[in-house]
Amino acid sequence: MDKESLLRLVDMLHKDKDIDKDIVFQGIESALESATKKHLKTEEHLSIKIDRETGSIVALQGDQEVDLSDLGRITAQTAKQVIIQKIREAERDVIFEEYSSRKGSIVSGTVQRFEGSNIVVNLSKIEGYLPKVEQISNEHYRTGERIRSLVFEVKKLGNKVRILLSRTHPRFVRQLFELEVPEIIEETIKIKGLVREAGFRTKIAVYSEDANIDCVGACVGVRGTRIKSIVDELNGEKIDIIRWDEEPEVFIPNTLKPAEVTGILLSPENQVATVVVPDDQLSLAIGKRGQNVRLASKLAGWDIDIITEIELEREREREEAEKSTEEGVEEATLNNEDADVNK
Repeated sequence: MDKESLLRLVDMLHKDKDIDKDIVFQGIESALESATKKHLKTEEHLSIKIDRETGSIVALQGDQEVDLSDLGRITAQTAKQVIIQKIREAERDVIFEEYSSRKGSIVSGTVQRFEGSNIVVNLSKIEGYLPKVEQISNEHYRTGERIRSLVFEVKKLGNKVRILLSRTHPRFVRQLFELEVPEIIEETIKIKGLVREAGFRTKIAVYSEDANIDCVGACVGVRGTRIKSIVDELNGEKIDIIRWDEEPEVFIPNTLKPAEVTGILLSPENQVATVVVPDDQLSLAIGKRGQNVRLASKLAGWDIDIITEIELEREREREEAEKSTEEGVEEATLNNEDADVNK
């Protein structure tokens, strides 16, 4: 390969594969060194340097210059194979670094094909894999359809990079809120917590130090435009936006929304909160298969027991009855003791 062709090759690889030119030059130098050593059948140190500006190649074995034009076709073919290998490794490293930096962020692609129940997504430069366990259960896709997902894991497999995607991870919803609500990126609104059962319900706690900012309203958007975009992306998943408060007696009732709470009793020593709700709010507070109270408990960091107002009243009546019985027994005991003394 002449000098001009070499420089054109390096420039093309730099532009098309986004590989640093110096890495390409190093790969070619390494390939030529390996092939030349095999041709010369020597273990003596060999150094090959390519001028980055002119493309001139200088090969030195010790202090003696080696004429690379005498290497022959087989040696040149060996060098070509090594160069291709080095370029593939460099391309892999570029993609790995790019997607490693995007780990935890949302990427967009198209459904390319299906491998069993897994979805292969075309991300332009590389394919991403959306495993069945990272798919929302009630979603169905067709080839060519656009899909957004979270970069969940990035790892090297030989000369390839495997990108694992997720639509079920809680961070996927967090990222959607950051994209739709500028105040979150600006940090005038902070996400204090987020829990999720993908495909069914998400609870997100938000807070703003600025009293003039309605953090819940900002996340909902004018006429619900912001939250609608997120719910549409999640194919109808329910989202409860909750105002965070540092006081558990305020925050815990908030976590049970949309249910109404009329009372709360905290046991800080074992992190248990007993929450009182109207009788007609019990099923709403618990949620389908206990989902609402389960997510509320995770978000608040407390075990939550829910009782109705009727159950609370019955409990009070029972306690009063027990107390009256104990007082009656105590009074009877004292009377008996007094009678024994008088005898």
